[in-house]
Amino acid sequence: MNMCKLTIYAFALLSVSMAASGTPTTKEKYDAHGFRYQDAPVTDLAAEDFLLMPWGWTPGNKQAMQDIRDCGFNMAGFVAPEHVGLVQKAGLKCFVDDPNVSTMVENDKLSDTEIAERVKAMTANLKDNSCVYGYYIKDEPHPGLFPNLARWANAVRKADPDATPYINLLPGDGASYMDGYVEGFVNTINPSYISYDRYALMDDGSVGNGLYTNLEAIRKVALKHGIPFWNIVLTNSHFHYAEVTQGGLYLQVYASLAYGCRGISYFTYFSPLIGNYRNAAVDQFLHKTSTWDMLRLLNLQIRQLSPTYLKLKSVNVFHNQDVPDSCSGMDTSRHLAEVSGGNFLVGEFEAPDATPFVMVVNKDIHKSTGFQVKFKEPGVVMMTNPYTGETKPFGGENGWLAPGAGALLSLKK
Repeated sequence: MNMCKLTIYAFALLSVSMAASGTPTTKEKYDAHGFRYQDAPVTDLAAEDFLLMPWGWTPGNKQAMQDIRDCGFNMAGFVAPEHVGLVQKAGLKCFVDDPNVSTMVENDKLSDTEIAERVKAMTANLKDNSCVYGYYIKDEPHPGLFPNLARWANAVRKADPDATPYINLLPGDGASYMDGYVEGFVNTINPSYISYDRYALMDDGSVGNGLYTNLEAIRKVALKHGIPFWNIVLTNSHFHYAEVTQGGLYLQVYASLAYGCRGISYFTYFSPLIGNYRNAAVDQFLHKTSTWDMLRLLNLQIRQLSPTYLKLKSVNVFHNQDVPDSCSGMDTSRHLAEVSGGNFLVGEFEAPDATPFVMVVNKDIHKSTGFQVKFKEPGVVMMTNPYTGETKPFGGENGWLAPGAGALLSLKK
């Protein structure tokens, strides 16, 4: 018996001896602190329930697809028709970008027949492939393009009824944006979701109120029409936007969750080869950056929260300090009598059995904060753990939020 085997044998005997004597084993000590190295499952999350996508065009590379999967995504992004097989092997879904369609959608001279023929050719070999979530049509269209995009969207839905056309909206806020642009899009194109982008974290350390006012507008239209919405959050640095930080990423994602979103896309996963773009999850030399780990942490938290979060209905959103224009304050709260300790965004929800839930988000992306809540009704405050997915009584050190982070709380009556 060699020395290595003797060591393993001795350790095993020691563990058995300690267990028999009532002294906790090393494994038991780790288990008591939540370190479940042998049993740390991550919740499976279907893109149809909550979309997690690296926004952008993904190359046909096996390792790139696997890395995207390992980062916690359920979507591969936009891929060429010939690369769909790689998406399927990686266990992901995708939006197919066929240039014979996506480069022609602004051409209003094409007849309905010509559009149908192009779409039919695009979908012919893909419409029965379960990893095809939909087809890329257009990013950030102006409203004058909506009627033409509707023709392409209708052609996609006719050729492949199980897929969705991908159209992403411009940012904005206020009545004209909500009642004109977003409503015009929904009424003209009849989408199955609303996707938009708004980047509000700047390199002077500030967070623009547009982050919240845009969420406010999109949420209202989505609720009115009974469709989900997806938010594209900024995950690289460019122009005068902020350097990527965990706090900035947390705020964008948890604010979206507080407003009831059902999908997060990250702009971008791959660093563009132009200008001052930097700090995306994969740099220009195809090396993973620290941002990759930050995105994985967020994606895994969303997955662990999803079994609870996806059952909830968004009923209200308020700010308890620094209330942005067109947003609501603490006086509108349905469930909370008090939330204190910092500057917070609070999304309010209800479960199917009417259990009240709140998502409390720390709006400070630079500093952690302790916080306390008091529900209007009596009961035990519970917290859904973003690392395990378990819901247990709230208290102790769970009453702290990292910069930009959120906590999903509920009331057990």
